[in-house]
Amino acid sequence: MRRGCFVKNLIAFVGVVISICCLLVIMVSVLQLPEVTLRNKSTGPNRTIRTRKVSKDEAIGRFGEMMIEMLPEDLAFTVFVPSEKAFQRDLKLQLNDSLVAEKMNDTYAVVSRILGFSAVPQTLSSTTVSSSKEVFYDSLSGFALYISKDLDGMLVVNRIRSEMVDLKRGRLLYISWMG
Repeated sequence: MRRGCFVKNLIAFVGVVISICCLLVIMVSVLQLPEVTLRNKSTGPNRTIRTRKVSKDEAIGRFGEMMIEMLPEDLAFTVFVPSEKAFQRDLKLQLNDSLVAEKMNDTYAVVSRILGFSAVPQTLSSTTVSSSKEVFYDSLSGFALYISKDLDGMLVVNRIRSEMVDLKRGRLLYISWMG
């Protein structure tokens, strides 16, 4: 009878020791995780990325402002914001008509859908894209974005040329494009 009690206590003791060892290994590995760097082959380890800080009244338009306001400012995103002309021409969104109370929900739905197709969950400036080749990124909704650099340094996203690049607001980088 005594032997059965000793075996049960031994099994419990070994289980506790293994659990404590596993917890120690997990805590040590979490504390020693290296910082994530966004190093790219084209930027090199010490290359500086220049960005422009932009005020709220920069010429990206009201619909572009709506897109940027939908994203959290503490996370790194790159948003390819269509120009105001593109919103009017392709999506039929007019400033004086689409922002009225009756159509605001529809406008918000369209703009959030465009955001899903044009936002990349990392910072991507024009200096990180090599002019010699095209890079591929997935947007938030899984849509493929093929990004290359034009001869004058402007980004071309899915064959649509950008108007302004490297505009920054907080950790959010946005690029206005003609699309």
